Amino acid sequence: MKLGVISDLHVDLNELAGEPPIEEALLEVAAEKGLDGLIIAGDISNDANRSLAVLHELQERCDYPVLFVPGNHDYWSKDNGIRDTWDIYRQFQTFEGCLSEKPYELANGWVVIGNSGWYDYTMGEPEYSFEDFERMHAMDRTWQDSLYVQWGMSNKDIHRYFYERIERDLAEHQGKPVVMVTHMLTHPYFKVPMPHPQWRYFNAFLGSEEYADLYRRYGVRYGIMGHVHYRKKFADQGTELVCACLGYRKEWRKASAVEEIRDCLQTISL
Repeated sequence: MKLGVISDLHVDLNELAGEPPIEEALLEVAAEKGLDGLIIAGDISNDANRSLAVLHELQERCDYPVLFVPGNHDYWSKDNGIRDTWDIYRQFQTFEGCLSEKPYELANGWVVIGNSGWYDYTMGEPEYSFEDFERMHAMDRTWQDSLYVQWGMSNKDIHRYFYERIERDLAEHQGKPVVMVTHMLTHPYFKVPMPHPQWRYFNAFLGSEEYADLYRRYGVRYGIMGHVHYRKKFADQGTELVCACLGYRKEWRKASAVEEIRDCLQTISL
């Protein structure tokens, strides 16, 4: 079974007149690769309604499962007027392929387990205090989740919520081969390398080093993530880690979306 892996489509920001939509380009590349399943590790758009519309279109046009975890941008209430992020969370859970608290068992015995994940500041640099990170603002820049995401709890508490839910799902499927999917980073290898003045602070909002322990304790075979807009792979103690972010058009190296997605989309064989 061949699964395609991609994240950070940002379809609304990457639209360009005269080009097909990003989801059309993704479908074209997926057909070329002969996939048996597709995993999108978050950040389809800046609006839950748009992200859900894209997911439903992809699933309607694919004869294989389209699996998904929401990214932080998918939760944004910037335009849709939804003030409680839990309402958006529950909307995403209505999509059959949403993995949040709903592990997906593939026909070959593998299980795909995941959720958004969150950040607990463990990827930030030690010169900053917890109080510094709580401000979510430095160097005249504000981390936008502080404006558009309203969980009603602290970042550390929402990280704990997601961590405990994904651990519960792993425990319930212990002994089975597992692909674990988050939007947030789960391993420090993937954060923005130092030295980098701005990201010395903002790395804190990319994920949590704590998730990597789940790979080891539950024998996770593949760890999929996104968020950082880098494309990297890394092997860590028996887990193959994949970060395949499409990212913003200004970051692309190719002229068209189809060409860029060909470079970006990774496949794993189960």
